[in-house]
Amino acid sequence: MKKVALIGSGNAFFKDEGIGLYAAKYIKENYHFDENHLEIVDGGTLGFKLMPLLQEFDTVFIVNTASDESREVGEISVKTTDEFLDGSLVKKTANEVEIAEMLQICSMADSVAETVVISIVPEDIIAVEVSLSDKLREHWHAYIGITVEKLQDEGILLEKKEQEVTLDDILHIFANPSIKHSRGF
Repeated sequence: MKKVALIGSGNAFFKDEGIGLYAAKYIKENYHFDENHLEIVDGGTLGFKLMPLLQEFDTVFIVNTASDESREVGEISVKTTDEFLDGSLVKKTANEVEIAEMLQICSMADSVAETVVISIVPEDIIAVEVSLSDKLREHWHAYIGITVEKLQDEGILLEKKEQEVTLDDILHIFANPSIKHSRGF
């Protein structure tokens, strides 16, 4: 079976910019999965430090925001590395630029993971707060659903746990980093 990584990318301190982190944490807390086949990583704003993962895993999913004002807030896109690097993406944040550069460099390597970037258009990446805008809250379950579906398409068995750790619980964890949580980042 393939080794798959789910990387939550973004900056939790700039409102919607943290949704990739929240999504990865949500899936880690709310689903049973085989940790030998799926590793969930808090990629934060690590950028180039994530490059080894693109060579260690067969498939890498990156969940983040896509600052593209030509698309509707909350619109979700799923792009392969080639599609992500075709030059049409607007890259407004340092995190978006680093991911694009990291993928460009790794795409030249002999051994690189199949990479899929699942992005959502944010409403607010300026406000300094650990939160999500109402618009992204409206699209939260669709964003999680697409991410789970893509992982399952890759052969990862995900079973929903009975007790849900809610989005607000996840936001509370990120707002209070001293909280220790089960299987936390």
